[in-house]
Amino acid sequence: MIFTDQLGNKIELAQTPKRIISLVPSQTELLYDIGLRDEVVGITIFCIHPDLWFRTKNRIGGTKKYDFEKIKQLQPDLIIGNKEENEQEQIEELSKLYPVWLSDIHNLKEALFMIISIGALVGKNEEATNIKLQIEYSFHQLICHLELVEGLNPKSQILNVAYLIWQNPFMLAGQNTFINNMLTRCGFNNVFASVDLARYPEVTKEQIAKANPDIIFLSSEPFPFKEKHIEEFKIICPNAKVMIVDGEMFSWYGSRLLQAPDYFTKLIQSLL
Repeated sequence: MIFTDQLGNKIELAQTPKRIISLVPSQTELLYDIGLRDEVVGITIFCIHPDLWFRTKNRIGGTKKYDFEKIKQLQPDLIIGNKEENEQEQIEELSKLYPVWLSDIHNLKEALFMIISIGALVGKNEEATNIKLQIEYSFHQLICHLELVEGLNPKSQILNVAYLIWQNPFMLAGQNTFINNMLTRCGFNNVFASVDLARYPEVTKEQIAKANPDIIFLSSEPFPFKEKHIEEFKIICPNAKVMIVDGEMFSWYGSRLLQAPDYFTKLIQSLL
């Protein structure tokens, strides 16, 4: 069986894989939700969902640095990773020894394609298709909610937001990122989604103030922003509403998307 990943690389599998290593937390959760159990033999230290796997599965390091000896001991017949979350050099080394399938995701369409593709890879086509259809339906309901909000409030305007992912230095989600696609689907305008900026630009306090966002979202990951950080950003942008948001809902592109539209709906309602 020959499969093509989202970078166009082809891998050949002699049979449905029985010893899988996942290098990406959101894709690890997907593997569980489409019904895999013993087939997954290794995960990263950041694969916190499901909790049972986090507590019991072999951990092969982080998403950026792996324990190659432990991977060798696990004898994987498939490794699943992601272009952005995993280091290219290490992926190239793994690809010399094992079949490696990589996702490359910037928007919901690519996330849904990944879900279907992984379902085909691991022999869970029906389960993956069901998850894809549920996600599509949930995001359709989100659109309906946004249209209802606009209909009830004709004077409503698109809110300008800044989405912080890191502290010292300040880093934000910019253009062509999955987070930005989620913000757009919520009806927000990302003030740092400029083509002149990097995908995850580093900015100063002065730049944030100049952007003058209506709302500042402080993500719970990868940097764990807490309530104590809110006051710092209120000083930078006194007129902005500053709040902590669940980073998994905005950046996990696997089966966590089943929960995201409901979370987004409640978030939007809290801002009305």
